[in-house]
Amino acid sequence: MANDDVKQTGTVFNIQKYSVHDGPGIRTVVFLKGCPLRCLWCSNPESQHPQPELAYNRQKCLTLDACVRCVEVCAPGAIKRDDDNRVRVDRNICDRCMACADVCPSEAFIVYGKTMSVDKVVSTVEEDGIFYSRSGGGLTLSGGEPMMQPEFALALLREARKRRINTAMETCGYCAPDDLKAACGFLNTLMYDLKVMDPEKHRQVTGQSNKLILENLEMVAAEFPGLPIRVRTPIIPGINDSPEEVRRIMDFIRDMPNVKYEMLHYHRLGKPKYEYLGHTFPMGDRTLPDKAMIELNQVLHSEYAHLAVEKAK
Repeated sequence: MANDDVKQTGTVFNIQKYSVHDGPGIRTVVFLKGCPLRCLWCSNPESQHPQPELAYNRQKCLTLDACVRCVEVCAPGAIKRDDDNRVRVDRNICDRCMACADVCPSEAFIVYGKTMSVDKVVSTVEEDGIFYSRSGGGLTLSGGEPMMQPEFALALLREARKRRINTAMETCGYCAPDDLKAACGFLNTLMYDLKVMDPEKHRQVTGQSNKLILENLEMVAAEFPGLPIRVRTPIIPGINDSPEEVRRIMDFIRDMPNVKYEMLHYHRLGKPKYEYLGHTFPMGDRTLPDKAMIELNQVLHSEYAHLAVEKAK
């Protein structure tokens, strides 16, 4: 199987180098396409669908006075003239052939997602090996949800282990228990998102119940006692930004000895990508006041100090 791992292919939408927020040390984060959740605040909407997607940044368009290449290659006629002489995409008739992205000189059209082999991905990760050895970093699988491509994700982790690369994975926990268990056998760190504890509220804001997510966390915490697990909560205005919501999460994990806890500040950095994909950002212009995070961190450090993630100095 190990020899076949390098030939395994999957769909990757980004490889981000020199990350210091996705596991210990300096890391290379490999983002896999596909996610079973539809979180209202998702900052990577391009990760959600498992197949490659066409994105269009109209600000980069050279206008039809300077370039008509995309119009000429669009067989179904989905690319139209807009009011400002730039183009727009009629996604109702677009057949996602991606020909417009192939010919666009300004990269106004881009494709989120491409097929890559395990060997290509891990070789790209190895390019920064000097940073891993000095910082304790390595490869982090993210998404989307890596377990939406379980065979590819497991092949990546096995090959990374074979090449002595430290491994971490970010997961929403909504996946087959056997797939998650198999992945944990090749991980040095697991980062696990918990959004809210109430199953119905979780369904309302993500599209799915959290029953499987909670069961999977209990399973990996019990069956992998030597695996460091970092439970993380993105703090979202109007959804889980109260001490009561966060206390419920911390009470759930407080007796798991290999678990630490971290809260992530809400941001809207992914908002433009919704427009590029032809979608509307569900959270609108909502923001999270700094004082809300200060209050929640006070709760964490005063009532659950043993759970708090130690920040790098």
